[in-house]
Amino acid sequence: MTLRSDHLWHITVGEQPPSGLPADLASVQVGMALGLPAIDTLIADGTNVGPVKYCLTHHQLVLPLEADTIHRWRAAVFGPDALWLDTSVPGTEKDGAVCHSFTNAAGTWVAFTLSWQPSHAPAPEAPDAEAALKQTVAFWEKWAGQLVYDGPHREPVIRSLVTLKAFTHAPTGGIVAAPTTSLPEELGGVRNWDYRYVWLRDAAVTLSALLQTGYRDEAVAWRKWLLRTLGGDPQNLQIMYCLDGRRDMPERELNWLTGYEGSSPVRVGNGAVDQLQLDAPGEVVETPVLAHEFGVARCENTERLILRLVDYVRRHWHKPDDSIWEVRGGRRHFTHSKIMCWVAVDRAVRLAEQSVLDADLDALVALRTEIHAEVCAQAYDQERNTFTQSYGSPELDASLLLLPQTGFLPADDPRVIGTVDAVRRELTPDGVLVHRYRAESRHVGMDGLPGGEGAFLLCSFWLVDALALTDRLDEAEDLLEQLLRLRSDLGLLGEEYGPAAQRQLGNFPQAYSMLGLANSAVLLQELRKKAVTPVIAAASAGAT
Repeated sequence: MTLRSDHLWHITVGEQPPSGLPADLASVQVGMALGLPAIDTLIADGTNVGPVKYCLTHHQLVLPLEADTIHRWRAAVFGPDALWLDTSVPGTEKDGAVCHSFTNAAGTWVAFTLSWQPSHAPAPEAPDAEAALKQTVAFWEKWAGQLVYDGPHREPVIRSLVTLKAFTHAPTGGIVAAPTTSLPEELGGVRNWDYRYVWLRDAAVTLSALLQTGYRDEAVAWRKWLLRTLGGDPQNLQIMYCLDGRRDMPERELNWLTGYEGSSPVRVGNGAVDQLQLDAPGEVVETPVLAHEFGVARCENTERLILRLVDYVRRHWHKPDDSIWEVRGGRRHFTHSKIMCWVAVDRAVRLAEQSVLDADLDALVALRTEIHAEVCAQAYDQERNTFTQSYGSPELDASLLLLPQTGFLPADDPRVIGTVDAVRRELTPDGVLVHRYRAESRHVGMDGLPGGEGAFLLCSFWLVDALALTDRLDEAEDLLEQLLRLRSDLGLLGEEYGPAAQRQLGNFPQAYSMLGLANSAVLLQELRKKAVTPVIAAASAGAT
């Protein structure tokens, strides 16, 4: 067996890790800058397979490879950055590459540890791979032990939550949408984006998955991040920020790179930071409400921030925006954005009714009523019995599947059921994978971009939830089973899935997809318990 790891050692030039991070952690950030795999420690383990021969080859970028000791290699140097490789296996250099050949017997293991260091600095201290591995395993086992979910598919749920936790930046509390950039939504296409930032929406929904399964510390940490980031100036709200709360992330294209499987451009930064996305305040306001329900202590600063965000909604909700999908084809009055504006106000009303918020309750109720009336009048197609993507448009949108979750209308309202059925009929061609909206592969679409894309996996989990909430629990459970089969061998999901190529697409792994899996499993378990309880009660009554 031969294992080649050439691609593992490619790094992005000039992408220096934040100061203060340990070198063995910083190397992960450097390696992920292009959306390529990166490792801290590669363990070749021969357990249960007998002796196995490996050959690991890594290439340097600019300078000749040099050995500081016989088993220490400066694996790559470019400008201010350097990567160091430590291993107990000797290597041989030829033509700018080093090959490590060794045989692993059953029950033995060999470590290869990669560390980042400024190129002008001396070699970093060699890490203790075995101690680091034990410490890592102990941490994750303890963390996973807090899980309170005991329903079906527990293993996929744990895998999803561990992934979401790994997206959390411990020093700041920020939560990235994905650890990669420019993995394409269409192979060979231009829909390649940098997701290594904190989207308010994505982070808020990530916390909902963690809160529902027993994890509160992450919610407290993100609340502190949110207050630091928005507290001083929530009226100049952005939809995303850097991990440390910085606002600037100019989008640029690295034109000298060919991209993953020829998919260019490779982008660093994200121009969507300047977009108006009116659904974000609703997601943010709902998170502290949910956190309080799950036992996180109240916070006066958070309550003041909620009032400011609701005031932001009051001043902006009537405007067209760029939607949850960050379209680049012009602003519209997107239905989901208006509904989430309603959610922001509705949750504030609830808090005011509970005397948690010191707010003008009558004014909030009036605003909530105004938004609700306009959406029902402007976004509903009576002839087709469905809400539409935006005011006056016949197009549908998968975000409408969230209607039964928001409380905008009762889940058994015919308009809600009709909308779920319409999205299922028109945006789910195979009955399993839901597309966000129609994306024409040969023309510039509604989103302002050429080409097509795969099916957005979160939307399929939304369909699971919508079916369950509209009293089709068996269908929802069957759909969840089919979606679980799409996971990688490591239990991970990317942003999208290409049914034709039968492969995952987009940035990988993706928080949205992983949290969608966990939320759907938790919801189905809750609804199944509620469905069983009345049957038990009725049987008990009959016995007496």
